[in-house]
Amino acid sequence: MRYISTRDKTVSLKASQAIIQGISKDGGLFVPEAIPLVDLDKLKDLDYKALAYEIMKGFLTDFSEEDLKDCIGNAYNDKFEMPEIAPIAQVGEKFYLELYHGPTIAFKDMALSILPHLLKTAMKINGIKEEVVILTATSGDTGKAALEGFANVDKIKIVVFFPENGVSEIQKLQMKTQTGDNTFVVGINGNFDDAQNGVKKLFNDGEFVSALKNEGYILSSANSINIGRLVPQIVYYFHSYLTLLREDKLGEGEKINICVPTGNFGNILAAYYAKKMGLPVNKFICASNDNKVLTDFFTTGIYDRRRDLKLTSSPSMDILISSNLERFLFHMSGNDDGLISSIMKGLAEEGYYQFDKEKLVDFFGAYADEDEVFKTIGQVFNKYNYLLDTHTAVATSAYEKYEFEYNDDSKVIIASTASPFKFASNVAQAIGIGVRDLDEFKIVDTLAQKSGLEVPVAVSSLKDKKIIHNNKCNKEEMKNMVLDFLKVGVNND
Repeated sequence: MRYISTRDKTVSLKASQAIIQGISKDGGLFVPEAIPLVDLDKLKDLDYKALAYEIMKGFLTDFSEEDLKDCIGNAYNDKFEMPEIAPIAQVGEKFYLELYHGPTIAFKDMALSILPHLLKTAMKINGIKEEVVILTATSGDTGKAALEGFANVDKIKIVVFFPENGVSEIQKLQMKTQTGDNTFVVGINGNFDDAQNGVKKLFNDGEFVSALKNEGYILSSANSINIGRLVPQIVYYFHSYLTLLREDKLGEGEKINICVPTGNFGNILAAYYAKKMGLPVNKFICASNDNKVLTDFFTTGIYDRRRDLKLTSSPSMDILISSNLERFLFHMSGNDDGLISSIMKGLAEEGYYQFDKEKLVDFFGAYADEDEVFKTIGQVFNKYNYLLDTHTAVATSAYEKYEFEYNDDSKVIIASTASPFKFASNVAQAIGIGVRDLDEFKIVDTLAQKSGLEVPVAVSSLKDKKIIHNNKCNKEEMKNMVLDFLKVGVNND
């Protein structure tokens, strides 16, 4: 299996090389030259680890069987609080794939628990002697999950940028209390798109990359722009389908719908890859919050970021530039790297592009505004005693709009991407808890009492943790922050 760039398909790397490099030097993203097929019948009775091996081996063909199984075994162990890793809850007629039972109580754990092991193995395969510097932008969840995964990993340093005023208090505390001499966290005066664009700019800054190389450092990424982040996410869509099949909640070959709350498009792209591998999927519902750039795109074929970013109760989706959409469009265009290069240039320079809407028919875009999010959390809790976080509520509301428009009675798997305790203040208000004059931890305790749920250790343990990272900067200063952390001198003009 080779990985080619979305903007120049003559660029071709092995899987391990693509994982190390993170992003192509032409600014494009690495995609598999072909999608491997699997036989569902042979996967039906596998546990999560065995299933992960069968799915991932077709993508990571330069990893030995022993190495890949070691990576999987080290990732999906007792740091997940559920033995099935990602349990499924049936709530009424909907199935919620709970992806938040890992160490940072968000779906990013599913991939970022294994990425450090994949990266270290990739370095061994390629004889890399330099130290790897992970540069990552986060809208809230990737940052903590990456820090958790890479903290104290030998020969790797990690720098995380997040929007200072664009994440929840719990998300912020999770990052700012992170231990590990190799970790560095910076809040920027800007939004997630500023952070993401700043990181991409650093990857494409030749002088910066060269200066780091001279000091014994090479760059990589833990964002879903890294193919090593994306491939592990495919696994849990097969896991959810096969679980329902074993429980006789699906018939053999029965098609399902998959609904994903979507920001950077990586999580729903993984579901699309699963379909291409042989998972029976009818429709993908791409759910957005008030930043509905993706809803507009799937409705009109026009991607237009020329709008103000809104800060919402679902901050991990407060994004106007969905990076992984580039991979999807590359596949939909018939691997037309010239077209992708052109439209991405248009997005950067003009702020918009147009794509053939007829090629988007597998997807339905819908969004939920803030009132709908709060209403959905309250309704589901009152009717089923099931607590949604704000992002999963966006997906639930969006799916109900799809059902109304299409009158589709297919069964649905909704990706539940975070614990409600991660966004406790908003969730509490949605189910009728007054939060005025309560600090975040009192809100958490009150939410636990009313819902009957136990507060996750990932939240309760934050109360007594020391703030370690108090770094802040403007978006123009991101390069300096990295250089200062690494103690590298370079001309910053």
